[in-house]
Amino acid sequence: MRKILFLAIVIAANLFTAYAQKVSILGDSYSTYGGHVSPHWNYCWYNGNDKHKNQKNDVESLEQTWWSILIKEKGYTLEKNNSFSGSTVCYTGYRKEDYSDRAFITRMCNLGNPDIIFIFGGTNDSWAGSPIGYYEFNSWTRQQLYSFRPAFCYMISYIKQNYPNARIYNICNSELSKEVTETEAKVCEYYGVTNIQLKDIEKQSGHPSIKGMESIALQVGEVLK
Repeated sequence: MRKILFLAIVIAANLFTAYAQKVSILGDSYSTYGGHVSPHWNYCWYNGNDKHKNQKNDVESLEQTWWSILIKEKGYTLEKNNSFSGSTVCYTGYRKEDYSDRAFITRMCNLGNPDIIFIFGGTNDSWAGSPIGYYEFNSWTRQQLYSFRPAFCYMISYIKQNYPNARIYNICNSELSKEVTETEAKVCEYYGVTNIQLKDIEKQSGHPSIKGMESIALQVGEVLK
């Protein structure tokens, strides 16, 4: 009987692993953790190599990140975490520098084969004062992609078309500019993507604390129900 029970447990575990939903993340510093991003050279704010990191933050382990909490609670597996600290959605970064090497719209083609995609961006576009631009839902020139609105449209459109079997969730940070917040909501509505507007996220040095990470996981998890 013990052998049969053991075999049943092993089979059940293998079936769970085989059917566990795979999650990919397209993010910025809020979703980084050194040693757990892909590609591995992406700048990481948490436990990482981002020279701009301020040490005044109490998140000290992978298990404290919002996405690790969520994956554990939901029984998901991580397909790919393509997060890059300081990255903007559009090509214009801080000090008006060209961020086309790290922009969300550059990295969105590298998310693996997920069942669920979390997009968590716009924070640096807001903080850096990237150009807002105009809504463009169908076609884009490279020059337009240096502005947030057309770049965000392009990103959502691309991800919907190129990951047709994935459920897509956009996460919008709290305390962003009115233009960025409204853009994310409007564009997600246009393309039929669920937009999760975060509220009351505790932050230290501008980044989620342990309490803030837990709140993000809770708010996202409530939508997933």
